[in-house]
Amino acid sequence: MFKDEHTICVRSGRGGDGCVAFRREKYIPRGGPNGGNGGSGGSVILRTSSQLSTFSDMPDQVHFRAAKGQPGMGSHKTGASADDLVVEIPVGTVVFDRDSRRTLRDLDEDGASMEVVKGGGGGRGNASFKTSTNQAPRTSTKGEEGEERWLHLELKLLADAGLVGLPNAGKSTLLSRLSRARPKIADYPFTTLSPYLGIVAGTGFRSFTLADLPGLIEGASQGHGLGHQFLRHVERTRVLLHVVDLFADDPAGAYRRIRGELEAYGHGLADRPEIVVANKMDIGDPGERLSELGAVVDTDIVRVSGVSGEGLSDLVQAVLNRL
Repeated sequence: MFKDEHTICVRSGRGGDGCVAFRREKYIPRGGPNGGNGGSGGSVILRTSSQLSTFSDMPDQVHFRAAKGQPGMGSHKTGASADDLVVEIPVGTVVFDRDSRRTLRDLDEDGASMEVVKGGGGGRGNASFKTSTNQAPRTSTKGEEGEERWLHLELKLLADAGLVGLPNAGKSTLLSRLSRARPKIADYPFTTLSPYLGIVAGTGFRSFTLADLPGLIEGASQGHGLGHQFLRHVERTRVLLHVVDLFADDPAGAYRRIRGELEAYGHGLADRPEIVVANKMDIGDPGERLSELGAVVDTDIVRVSGVSGEGLSDLVQAVLNRL
């Protein structure tokens, strides 16, 4: 199951209390205060891991709480500080504060980490209150309370190239032919309900990551269909492969509609390097349809067939050249 949004509650550990104690040894009267300080509570840290693909791979829980610090003890013994709690998340996660919707950080590298709540400090023992005028203090302080906050996590896939286009343009078939990914393929719209990733092998030991993104429709940038939900995954792709069904009704119009949605969504998607993929060349003579598409396209057009395999090697080379 693909899950690209998750809301969690994180709470750091409370600090340990300071200790009130006095030295008690034979033949040593008035040994003085020796209560130690409390240990610090554990912090909660988010860290990315390439072993996780989506939030479905994370533990099925909402609340993450770090341990408390231990209280101080006599003989100037400081309580043990609690270990930090590390929560692993997928690479490419954007962390938001749920209540303010403020972006805290974009963790787009493997092993990147951030401390989201800091553990409470330990309390002071009575030994730390001793002064020249107060030789036997009976004062200590409590450990600091931990912090708590709700976080909203959003995943943006990391891919070198992304397949975009109207439903049934043949994107899933292309991904299955170019890589070992196995997305669902059928002859009805919105077959793909979640993004798929595949590794495409090129020449000279070069390869790239290709993402098949759910079909966009007119109005996707306003939330219509599935497009708005997954358009954010296109933000990280370096090259867009705009797949057009050359034998559908008005292929040139289909291209313009998707371009309009990319421009309306913003985030620089309309300025991203693009390769137009004229698909389903196995059906018949492209003739006039290809000319109509070329009239509205100002970039390369690669003619392919996901079924017969025609032009796939040219498409791979074109992507590698752009990358």
